[in-house]
Amino acid sequence: MRANEFMRALPATTRAKLPKKLQTFKTNIRPWLVQFHYLDPLLHYEVVTLGERRGKLEIGLHFESRNAEVNTRLLNGCLQHLFEIKAELGDHIEAEMWDRGWTKVYETIPLEAFNEDYVKRVADRLAKMMIVLQPIYEEVNGSERKRKP
Repeated sequence: MRANEFMRALPATTRAKLPKKLQTFKTNIRPWLVQFHYLDPLLHYEVVTLGERRGKLEIGLHFESRNAEVNTRLLNGCLQHLFEIKAELGDHIEAEMWDRGWTKVYETIPLEAFNEDYVKRVADRLAKMMIVLQPIYEEVNGSERKRKP
């Protein structure tokens, strides 16, 4: 399986692992990444290969609004919940400022051969992150009442 096939397989596999209310995401797929969003495509979950040389795959919630203040506010809101996030997802979860005023809550895992087993394991992890992080994101963003059922 190639990287682009792996990325194309993740949405359906992830959707099947989510509760019904979280299955409504939309995607943006490129050969090296896939993004999952609900309302704003700039505020999304992402799985991206960091390249064979680095040997890592990143899974996380990215705040890439064009407004750095929005990204910082969302990150700060997540930081207020970092104890519970780490309790649910593990101590290796990071929350930090990033490039271009963007911020993210993420982890990196070893990059493995792209195959069905790896798709399932990455989808499991992404689904768990979405289940834990989405309610926090909605609370912090105030989007709970804006979200369609």
